[in-house]
Amino acid sequence: MKFLRCLMLAFLALPMLAQAATVDQTNPYTMMDKVSAKLFQTLKAEQPKIQANPEELRIIVKQELLPYINARYAAYKVLGNNNLKKATAAQRDAFTKAFTDYLVASYAQVLTQYTDQKIQIEPAKPVPADRSIVSVRVDIIDLQRPPIRLDFKLRLNKKTKEWQGFDMVAEGVSMISTKQSEWSGELRTKGIDVVTQNLRDLAAKPIQIEKK
Repeated sequence: MKFLRCLMLAFLALPMLAQAATVDQTNPYTMMDKVSAKLFQTLKAEQPKIQANPEELRIIVKQELLPYINARYAAYKVLGNNNLKKATAAQRDAFTKAFTDYLVASYAQVLTQYTDQKIQIEPAKPVPADRSIVSVRVDIIDLQRPPIRLDFKLRLNKKTKEWQGFDMVAEGVSMISTKQSEWSGELRTKGIDVVTQNLRDLAAKPIQIEKK
């Protein structure tokens, strides 16, 4: 299976990290396990509204996913240390906002492909007290395709002691590394402001359900 297809299905699985604040985020494994079932139930229940207006998916992503993703950390990882040092605080904030909106739009668009896929999360295991980054394996089970292995990276917020997602790896390639490669040239030649505007333009595109 080509990486693009894996990455698209990876985006579909990523919202497992999100749901109501009642979910215990102090353990990355149990958090993903408990949230995934509810999220997929929500997507299934909301299909009539989504089919009528795909923009509803932005609302779902913002409410159920975004609070559980460390978008700023992910944005800074994409920028890299050199670009972070060169950018002003205002530029960093603007890029993070645009990057976050881009993520929302990307997740919403990919969620239009939801067809009741199943997931299998690796069993919970002890997390060492000194560990701040954890990878959790998730297998996507789709009757139409071979199983896909994904590894979700989560980072511990040392202040709140809660885990948040920031990256995913499909076929050995991470989303952050992919975006770093995709935007590094433009960041170098045109600067952060141009890339920020490009992200705004991408985020503004309407969510559409592709005809099969």
